Amino acid sequence: MERRTFMTVTAAALVPGPVVPQHVDPALIDYFQSQLEGHYRADMFLGPHDLIGTVSEQYRLIDKLVRSARGETRRGLLRVGAAYAALVGWLYQDAGDLGAASFWRGVTQEIAVRSRDPHLIGYSLVNQAQVRTDLGDGYGVIDLCEAALDNSDHLVPKVRIMALQQQAHGASLTGDRAAVDRLIDTASGLIHRVDDDLPWGNACRRTPGYLEVQRATCYGRLGLAREAGILWTQVLDAVPSTARRDRGVYLARQATAAAAGREPDRALEIVRSAVGIAVETGSVRLARELTTLERAMLPWQDAGVGRDLAEILAPVIEGA
Repeated sequence: MERRTFMTVTAAALVPGPVVPQHVDPALIDYFQSQLEGHYRADMFLGPHDLIGTVSEQYRLIDKLVRSARGETRRGLLRVGAAYAALVGWLYQDAGDLGAASFWRGVTQEIAVRSRDPHLIGYSLVNQAQVRTDLGDGYGVIDLCEAALDNSDHLVPKVRIMALQQQAHGASLTGDRAAVDRLIDTASGLIHRVDDDLPWGNACRRTPGYLEVQRATCYGRLGLAREAGILWTQVLDAVPSTARRDRGVYLARQATAAAAGREPDRALEIVRSAVGIAVETGSVRLARELTTLERAMLPWQDAGVGRDLAEILAPVIEGA
């Protein structure tokens, strides 16, 4: 990472002190928590680039307040600060900057440990595992998720679900289908127990077919084209129109499964909608899924369907 880029990434997280002491009202904890849900919703509509600045600046303010706060107010601000750092990390990951994402995942883990909140510490380890998944490091993913689950009896079901499904991604990267199914089936048995009021990590509540999305993604990595294709059809039938970027990612993965199943015409048909979403949102994560599809379609690159695909993907691939 170039020095200028690194300074931009870290500016909100590494503000030098000391700061001028100030009174910190406990009501600010609820204020920042209420803002989080709005940021999560905006992320679905806008994509990462328009939100990184806003969310990281709010993290900077939280960090400033933490330095003056005391007692339970300080602990509460640390907890909400960890959630903001996790969101900044996710936004950088979606924007395709894994170096910045890893940095902010580290910030998340530091703040979670300082908060002494075991649920947040587990959540921060899963966040680290997400970056390892994007790096293709299956055993690294498994190590982090196993660490998160070491004291699973003391974790809220939501965090256990997150760790189990992320560990399934690690298993898919190591070629272990049996572990994928076992881990996701175990997570499925916990879904009905999610009843906490924590403002972070609520994808399993917001995302229709959340665990089947994970299973389908793992099946795609394992080369199980038919099984993945069937699951993607079921998942996409339930995705709301508001979840634009997620829908684009799922369509790209469905198209890749079709190509792996030697259905290039179907892959081409599916991918048309995904490209429009990629251009709209600027999601590098989605662009990378389309690059994966491009590789899967190489056997047909000299055929008409291959030339059509190259034309459709050009606005995204050239800018990725």
